[in-house]
Amino acid sequence: MTTSPGGSGGRKPTIREVAKAAGVSYATVSRVMNGANWVSPQARSAVEEAIRTTGYKVNAHARSLATGRTDSVAFLLTEEYQLLFADPTFSLLLRDIAEAMAEHSMTLVLLVAGTQRERESVERYLSAGHVDGVMLISSHEQDPLLPSLLDHKLPLVACGLPLGHETAVSSVSVDESGSARTMTEYLLGRGHQRIAMIAGPPDTPGGHFRLEGFREAMGDHFDPDLVVQGDYSRASGRRAMGELLASGRDFDAVFAANDLMAVGAIGALDAAGVAVPADVAVAGFDDSGLAARNHPPLTTMRQPWKTLSQQMVEVLVALIRGGELRHVTLPTELVVRESA
Repeated sequence: MTTSPGGSGGRKPTIREVAKAAGVSYATVSRVMNGANWVSPQARSAVEEAIRTTGYKVNAHARSLATGRTDSVAFLLTEEYQLLFADPTFSLLLRDIAEAMAEHSMTLVLLVAGTQRERESVERYLSAGHVDGVMLISSHEQDPLLPSLLDHKLPLVACGLPLGHETAVSSVSVDESGSARTMTEYLLGRGHQRIAMIAGPPDTPGGHFRLEGFREAMGDHFDPDLVVQGDYSRASGRRAMGELLASGRDFDAVFAANDLMAVGAIGALDAAGVAVPADVAVAGFDDSGLAARNHPPLTTMRQPWKTLSQQMVEVLVALIRGGELRHVTLPTELVVRESA
């Protein structure tokens, strides 16, 4: 006869047997399984170990009915779906966040809201209570979806400071402005004086704060005519560089607000017969893997992707359990390669 780890004769172990194995009360086991905060770390650890050793299986449906929670959260990308595959930063975040959510025994649901119809569909889905919280990726200041989510009082954490909603939405971000200053000061220190910038959309935190940091570091050298806006895509970086070349204005370096636009800019320079970095130095922002593979390898600001993802998960899980609004800011690292 086969015997279950915590039961006899093949019987499934019960929650009371878990409590006995952990040396705690039935109520404590229930609080741990329902994600309550008022459990000591020692008791939580003992219960989790007892669940593992007894082989106890949580009835997810019953727990959802009892707690009103689904044990799932949304990874909400407010961009067109093509960017999920074209921009490696999104796939990195998706991978690392999914891994971190699995450690909490929670499921990650991918939602894309790049069009009006998709936004309406996502709003219906989220307002119906299918998830316990939302990770907002690539927020836009005027996006109508964010106020709607706030109205539904869903726990939210944004990747990047959510412009216009800083006091209402938790966030995990890098020091956008300070990082841009670091890169600009590096280029200035290399002797470059006429530095152009390919900025991101101004209604995004990366577009707004990276331009702000660039302007501050440039000081009297800042030339607004050497700032061209892209949309974070490789094609927009190529177009922006084409505009700079066509303007006839002199520049000896370019700082792009992300690596995809920097790579697009290098492609345009190469097509125009301009050597990188001999004629024009090019730098990016992200270091998501694309920078190291590019030819020439790209000088960039490295975001701490795994730490950023883990912090987003920790902040959101805490909010779901009744925690307070938080803003976490992480440092970046200047990575020097051959392009600048």
